[in-house]
Amino acid sequence: MLDIQNLHAGYGEMPVLRAITIALVEGEIVSVVGSNGAGKSTLLKAISGIIKSTGTIKFNQESLHALPAHTIVQRGIVHVPEGRKIFPDMTVVENLMMGGYLHQKDRQLNLEKVFALFPKLAERRNQLGGTMSGGEQQMLAIGRGLMGNPKLLLLDEPSLGLSPLFTEVVFGAIRTINSTGVTVLLVEQNVYQSLKISHRGYVIETGSIVLTGTGEELLDNKEVKRAFLGM
Repeated sequence: MLDIQNLHAGYGEMPVLRAITIALVEGEIVSVVGSNGAGKSTLLKAISGIIKSTGTIKFNQESLHALPAHTIVQRGIVHVPEGRKIFPDMTVVENLMMGGYLHQKDRQLNLEKVFALFPKLAERRNQLGGTMSGGEQQMLAIGRGLMGNPKLLLLDEPSLGLSPLFTEVVFGAIRTINSTGVTVLLVEQNVYQSLKISHRGYVIETGSIVLTGTGEELLDNKEVKRAFLGM
C-alpha cells in the first residue's frame, strides 16, 4: 500500500532523514519508534506532503512526490499531528466537521462513527475544544482525522502527555480503527504499547532505520529492551 525507497528529507539545509526505506501492507498497524529527534515526525510530514523530500514515496503504486498536501489527503492519507492541533475556540462538533471538509456527503455518517468510537466526544459535542483535557483533545484529534475517510492513518505521538487511563483508551481505539480496514502508521515514544499492537515495526536512530521486525520480535530484541524499555 505504501512503498518508500531511499527517502531523504529535512528542514532547509538541515538533513534529518537519510535513505529511509519502509513499506506498509494494507490492513497493517506499523510502528516507527525511536528517541526524541530521531526523525519520526519528519517521516510523517514527508509522507503527507508538509515538507519536501527526495526519493520515492508511492501510495497504491502511484507517486506522491510533487503533490500538494490537500491532494494527498484526497488520495486517502490523513495525518493526525503531534500536539493534537485542534481548534480551541471551536466546539467538538465544529472541529470534527472541519475534518470532513473533503467529504461533505459522508460527514453525518462519519460523525456518528466517531461518536460510537469515542462516546465521551458525543457527551461533550458542544464543548469548546480548548476547555477539554489532554486525553479528550487527543480523542478529538483522532476523530477529526477519521472524518477524512482515511485509507492510511498517520498518527504522531498519540499518547504523548496522556495519563495511563487515556493511553489505554487511545491504543484500544487504534486497534478498533484498524479492525475496520484502516491501515495505520504509528509514530510513538511509548515503545512497549505501540509495538504490542503492531504487526510490524521499524526502529529509527538519527534519521536512519536500524532495526525492523514484527512487533513481537522487536519487543524481544535485547537492543530495543536496553534502549527503550529500561531492561
